[in-house]
Amino acid sequence: MVSIVIAAHNEEAVIGSCLEALRRATGPDAEIIVSANGCIDRTAEIARDHGAIVVDRSTPGKPEALNAGDEHATGFPRVYLDADIRVPAHGVARLERLLEGGALAAVPRRRVETSGRPLAVRAYFAINGRLPAFRDGLFGRGMIALSETGRRRFGQFPSLTADDLFLDAQFSSAEKAEADDVVVVVEAPRTTRALVNRLVRVRRGNAEMRSAAATGAVSGAVRESDRWAWLREVVLPHPHLAFAAVAYLMITLTAALRARGTRRGEGSWGRDESTRVAHTTWIETAR
Repeated sequence: MVSIVIAAHNEEAVIGSCLEALRRATGPDAEIIVSANGCIDRTAEIARDHGAIVVDRSTPGKPEALNAGDEHATGFPRVYLDADIRVPAHGVARLERLLEGGALAAVPRRRVETSGRPLAVRAYFAINGRLPAFRDGLFGRGMIALSETGRRRFGQFPSLTADDLFLDAQFSSAEKAEADDVVVVVEAPRTTRALVNRLVRVRRGNAEMRSAAATGAVSGAVRESDRWAWLREVVLPHPHLAFAAVAYLMITLTAALRARGTRRGEGSWGRDESTRVAHTTWIETAR
């Protein structure tokens, strides 16, 4: 029996449609656990109405939410799903198939939706979407499935942001698999300011995770930041992206400078509120 853990913080706008799609994709036998942390809205109530097991904690924090959900999970594979993901028919089954084939971790592909966004946001993702880190990384997908053997690689999620970077560090490239026929469609932030704010949280979380790995506080080989990959792997092979690279560099530098002054724990859920008005992230079966 597959167990699906959803960490949720004030997700009443999206959790219902997430759970409806998940039930259609998995049937009644899947164990679905919504770990509601620090919610002041109807997240827990809606999750219960949809038949999910609800772990309701008073304090927010995504790592703690994942650990609380794991404590109640009994099945494998173990799927960690973001609350704004809608899983299509066969989405979970296709990740399970990759795990049955020997992979320890499986993810869908991702596509960033940038239509209607400011030019600077579209330019940023024209570069970001081609970075080599996304070819075999587990991050940025909103859905990660682990086999039972894969889940034994670590105990609890560390009390740090960047949980997906932590999971990525637990497995070699040969132990990861990507489902070519399942695509995660992720909505880009709707404003340049929202994009910078998201990047500040991401950079802060990644830096904390790398620092913890360097001191041995967390396990796994956390991948280092490749600061020149955008130029070496993207712009030089594709010179028509030079204009986009200017916007990418400016946004990246702005976020880096702001991240240095961000206190630990700020924005620990790493969520972009500009895309939370409606349910705007989903998984589609590739044609």
